[in-house]
Amino acid sequence: MNTLGIETSCDETAAAIYNDRDGLKSNIIASQKEHEIWGGVVPEIASRAHDEKIIGTVNLALDEAGLSISDIDRIAVTQGPGLVGALLVGLCFTKGLSLQRSIPFTGVNHIDAHVYANFIEHKPEYPFISLVVSGGHTQLSKVDAPFSHQLLGKTRDDAAGEAFDKTGKLLGLPYPAGPEMDRLAQKGNPKAFKFPKAMLKSGFDFSYSGLKTSVLYRLRDEHDDFIRDNLADLCASIVNAITEVLVKKIQLAVAETGIKTVLIAGGVSANSIFRRKLNELRETDGIDLYIPSPVYCTDNAAMIAITGHLMMENGTYGNLEMQPFTRYRMQHG
Repeated sequence: MNTLGIETSCDETAAAIYNDRDGLKSNIIASQKEHEIWGGVVPEIASRAHDEKIIGTVNLALDEAGLSISDIDRIAVTQGPGLVGALLVGLCFTKGLSLQRSIPFTGVNHIDAHVYANFIEHKPEYPFISLVVSGGHTQLSKVDAPFSHQLLGKTRDDAAGEAFDKTGKLLGLPYPAGPEMDRLAQKGNPKAFKFPKAMLKSGFDFSYSGLKTSVLYRLRDEHDDFIRDNLADLCASIVNAITEVLVKKIQLAVAETGIKTVLIAGGVSANSIFRRKLNELRETDGIDLYIPSPVYCTDNAAMIAITGHLMMENGTYGNLEMQPFTRYRMQHG
């Protein structure tokens, strides 16, 4: 069975093909560079770019897999959360293709797909703890069975990825700031500057708005020379403050639930310093840790294809009345 995955939730037009025997056969990502001059994603521009790129991206995925559209047995498409206009492009394309070719399809929850991206390369066993850390979401869940998620904690304000982008903007880094901050942080001293690690020992929720404010106040009265001369140390200290909280919440969840299998997901999980800390945690706490390869951490269609494959194996299919949703919906099995 060949499953075509389509992702258009934000600013990446992506298509991939997953085969239940051979695994992932292709994974194409067409990034939208149009947003860089604006310092963030412009929804209208994103929708138009998806509309222009989606057919070509799907064709590239088919070519890379050595398949034609007649070889596709099922389609999985991101239903939400995301930008409504961007989601509509992928969903309408999928419905049209389904009608034309009589191919069944299903709508995939983008955030859950980040979690199941781990199944592309690994076979984690249930139950497990999942931590999703992305630009729009930071949430900790207990997953007892496929698509049976119990929310333990989430961010009360900014997500971890937002904290990277917003503090990076204060430092004058290009959008998105995460990759550049990661690169610079590896050269800096993580203890050079003290930034808040909010809610470090209080439950499973997260908060990063205070970190952003602290960085703003620290830089407010400084000259540009100060930022330039201390940029690596500033980045290292910010990355340390963000990732220390993430690691501590994982430890708390493992201690409370007794579950030692942990799956990490989302764009922030590509951060090299966070990965190093997680590997140290694996050694010290005996955690069975899973992290996708970096290409499967950021938005991609491979995670949509594998998640859709698992959903349809469980009998969950979509219909032509299916509509996009912009906010996260918890799966309860």
